[in-house]
Parts: sequence; structure tokens; C-alpha cells
Amino acid sequence: MKQFTARHPWAILAAGAAIQILTGLPAAWGVFQQPVMDEFSLTEDGAGYAFGILIAAFGVGCVIGGFLQDKKGPRCAALWGTGLLCGGFFAAALLPGEKGVWFWAVFSIPAGLGTAFLYPSIQSCAQKWYAGRKGLATGVIGGAVGLSGAFLTGFVRTALKGFGPVQGIRGAFWALGALTLPICLVGSALLTDPPPAKQKPEEQGRGKGTPALDLAPLQMLRTKQYWLCAGAVCCSTPAVLLFSPIILKLGMERGLDEGAALWSVVLGSVGSAAGRLLMPLLSDRIGRRPTDLILFGVSLGLSAAFLFAQGWLVVAVYAGLTFCYSALAAVLPSLSTDLFGLPHAGVNYGFLALGQSVGSLAFPFAANLWGLATGRHWLAMAGAAAGFVCIWALRPVRAQQPPRKN
Repeated sequence: MKQFTARHPWAILAAGAAIQILTGLPAAWGVFQQPVMDEFSLTEDGAGYAFGILIAAFGVGCVIGGFLQDKKGPRCAALWGTGLLCGGFFAAALLPGEKGVWFWAVFSIPAGLGTAFLYPSIQSCAQKWYAGRKGLATGVIGGAVGLSGAFLTGFVRTALKGFGPVQGIRGAFWALGALTLPICLVGSALLTDPPPAKQKPEEQGRGKGTPALDLAPLQMLRTKQYWLCAGAVCCSTPAVLLFSPIILKLGMERGLDEGAALWSVVLGSVGSAAGRLLMPLLSDRIGRRPTDLILFGVSLGLSAAFLFAQGWLVVAVYAGLTFCYSALAAVLPSLSTDLFGLPHAGVNYGFLALGQSVGSLAFPFAANLWGLATGRHWLAMAGAAAGFVCIWALRPVRAQQPPRKN
């Protein structure tokens, strides 16, 4: 297998894209929300918390999966991720309707962890194979994550009508597990790190003549750059995650019928794919920090416009917000390796993703605690502004900081 990937490194990107197109649950959650509420007797807040826990589990799983990926390799982490994700699908399909209060435990946590084990292992593996073109690697795989929302939306809506003897959301979970298991198993088998090679300074994304960095997680956690990055990740979440579970309802409240409101999910997924594909490539040209500043600035403006959007403008603005949110997530792996080095890319990315866990729980909790409806938009604007400030204050790790020695 190593000889095949050494001759055909594009296979890493192909395997990663095939896996990631099945893992975009957050982007497609709008199509899950109402069927899950109906089948498992959950309130809107209950289903929303199940979504928030899914995102939080992703952040925690990035740390655990990152350690596993760095110690045992991307294939091992991806296989564990496959088992957890598919286990979540099958467990949700089997959960009795009267036990819906446990939906977060049998689905949100394993599916979030499984997705987390898969995503960082694929991203860090791809960046190692394409060390000189990290934006390309993250863009291709990130684009698949974005398209995943559109694919899963169509797949789930079809499954709700019935693929076989089991219909409804249970049938959708069965079908997703049956589809995901073989594709992720085959894709995971292809994942392997490249042969050891001395990293060139320019492949660290920091310019010629700059020493290569190798910050272990504990070293990284002691830098202010980590806390600024994690804070920016946290603050990127409310612009989309406060509205993703209720976007269909919101669209209908603002003048769209159900079919038209569904386009917010579809075009949101297209926006997500475009952001994940295009902005990492732009960051290769103008730098990660300027790219993030642009994205937070645009997100702030769109969040303000979203407060007043009606009709089809809801769809257009939401698509723009998903573009910015997904682009920020897609640039993060390259920003992480630029700042902290490649050798510990998996686990370092995982610690940064904890910011997403905090944001996915803290902002919805604040909105529900304070009874905020319109205030969700104000939280989104505040988050975008705070994220801009975090990136504005971000500077490279000092070059004289000594690299970690074995």
C-alpha cells in the first residue's frame, strides 16, 4: 500500500475526499432536525443540544484522534473513526422512540468523535504528502466536506421516503451506516504517512531562511498564539451554528415555503464547499492571517445583514455565512502547521478544534438561557468581531524559539 501511495500521492486526496463527502453532518443538520424531533419526541431545544454536543464531541475527538494519529498513524485513527461514526448511525437507527432523551449519547457523541478521528487524520496526512501545497491539499478535502452537506441532504430526504423496509429517519440512519462503512474502510486503508524526509523551510509556509518548527502540544499550549487561534475558532461558530438547526424554520418564518427554504441547506452546502476549496488556495498566495481577517470581516457584515434578511435573501446570506465559516475551518490546519510545525500536526490541530467545542455549546446555551431570538444575530456579530480581533493580534511564533528535540 505504501508503494502505491508513494507512486500515486493523489490517492491520498481521493481517499480523503471520498470519506469526507459522507461526514458533513453539521452542514446537513437542518434536514435531520425535524425528523429526529418527531421520531424521538425531542423538543427543538433538545434536538439543538444534540447538534451542539455533536460539534463539541468533534472538538474533543480531534484531540484524542490527533494523539492516536501521531502515535499510530492516520490509518489507525481513520479506522477507529469509521467504527465510531458507523456505530453512531446504527445505534440511532436502533434507539427506541421513547428513549429519545439518550439520542445525544448513542448518536451525537460517537458520530462526533468518529468524524473527528477521520478529519484531522486525513488533513494532516494530506498536508504531509503535499507539504509545499498545503492549501491545495486542505482545499480538495475541505471541498468534499462542504459538498457533503448537499449530498447528505439529498440522500436523507430520499431515505425518509424509503429505501427499503425501514422508512423515516431510522431508515436514513441504516442507509447512511451501510453506505459509509465500506467507503470509509477502503479509504482508511489507503492512508499512510510519506517516507521521512527533512522538511524544507518553505514547506513550513514561513518563508525561506526561517527555521522549521516542531512544537509539541505542551509547548504550543504555552504560547499566546495558541490561545488567540483557539479563541478565533470559538468565535467563528455562532454565525452558522446558531442557525443551522433552525434554518428551515427560519426561512419559512421569513416568507419562504418549505421547498424554497430547503435551498438554504443546499446552497449553504455549496457555499461551504466553495469556501473550503477556494480560500485555502488564496491563503497560499496572500497568507493565512490576511485571509482570516477578510473572512471574519465579511462574516461580520453578513451577520448584520442576516438580521434583516427576508425571503430568498435568507438563502443567499446564509450561503455566504457558510462560505466564511467553512473557509475559516479549512484554513485552520495550514495556519496551525505554519505556526507550530508539521510533526505534531494532528494533535495540535485537535487542541485548536477545542475552540469549536466551546463555541458550539457556549453560544447556543447563552442564546437559550437569555431567551434570545433576535439576539442570536447579535451574538453572531459579536463573535465575528471578536474573531477578527484575535486574528489581528496574531503574530508568528518567534523564530528563535528552539525546536523540540527527541
